[in-house]
Amino acid sequence: MKLIIATIKPFKLEEVREAVTAAGVRGMMVTEIKGFGSQSGHTEIYRGAEYAVNFVPKVKLEIVVPDNMADQIVSTIAATAKTEKIGDGKIFVLDVEGAVRVRTGETNDDAL
Repeated sequence: MKLIIATIKPFKLEEVREAVTAAGVRGMMVTEIKGFGSQSGHTEIYRGAEYAVNFVPKVKLEIVVPDNMADQIVSTIAATAKTEKIGDGKIFVLDVEGAVRVRTGETNDDAL
């Protein structure tokens, strides 16, 4: 099994959710986060005062899939979340040693 962690722009969340669901994903975890990378934040003016926004709002997706689906889901997320502008996000893929569905006790692929 693979854990796919993707950070994307918040307005792309629904589009990405629909695309990965159509590709066979049965569930995901979503967290609102703040971060920075090459984008390095920006400055804004609020009530006449300029201030630095060092962290940019993002959405983090966590999806666990069987090994044979990982490449397809990564490609789907990358294609759907892409705006071709700085700050589109990142995708990480990690190995998962095990999973348990709490309600039924099913394990590993059956728990997904």
